[in-house]
Amino acid sequence: MQAVRPSSTAGLLAAACLIILWGVSLLLLLSWDFSWQNPLAYIMVFVQMHLFTGLFITAHDAMHGSVSSNASLNTLAGRVCAFLYAGFFYDGLYERHHRHHRHVHTADDPDYAPHGFWRWYFSFMLRYLSWIQLLIMAVIFNLLKIWFPEKNILLFWVAPALLSTLQLFYFGTYLPHKGEHDNAHHARSQRKNHLAAFLSCYFFGYHLEHHEKPYLPWWQLYKTKDQGG
Repeated sequence: MQAVRPSSTAGLLAAACLIILWGVSLLLLLSWDFSWQNPLAYIMVFVQMHLFTGLFITAHDAMHGSVSSNASLNTLAGRVCAFLYAGFFYDGLYERHHRHHRHVHTADDPDYAPHGFWRWYFSFMLRYLSWIQLLIMAVIFNLLKIWFPEKNILLFWVAPALLSTLQLFYFGTYLPHKGEHDNAHHARSQRKNHLAAFLSCYFFGYHLEHHEKPYLPWWQLYKTKDQGG
């Protein structure tokens, strides 16, 4: 059976679930009187990292109109998720991401750099970060300090957000687009393993499939992998 565009209800429900899970988890973790010797604290860093990544993936899906067929609700979801992720402005992300799809693997692709991992990662980050975004995050950090311990903010808000950028870059940009490719999308796809694909980056390791069918939301990408792309 061929994958089809999701209903507005399904897309919005997926977005709402991720936002609520991220928000509730963050609130509980910021309020947690944890011990540095408790291994659960470090496990929760990675859980929160994965939820941060989910926020960005949802904003990304909105850029392709796959959160909702209602344009206003779709854009609202994208703007909310982009801002919650790291103070990003959705419109700027939208323009850059569609340039990536139009000019993939060329000098006009804002996500591509023919470098090794770390040089590519830092050039990638510098293209997306702005002074106003850093200022917003600094203001939020200091507001959070009014109500929550600084160690909680650093461990459960700052660290997961930074780790999430590595997760998104490695599985969603570097692995799929490094080197040369034998297809028009200049992308490769990870081997079929739905659990690994979800845990690594919400199925975005199935990256060639994403470029072939960019309208599919993250939670339907596995279906096109099942069909052999």
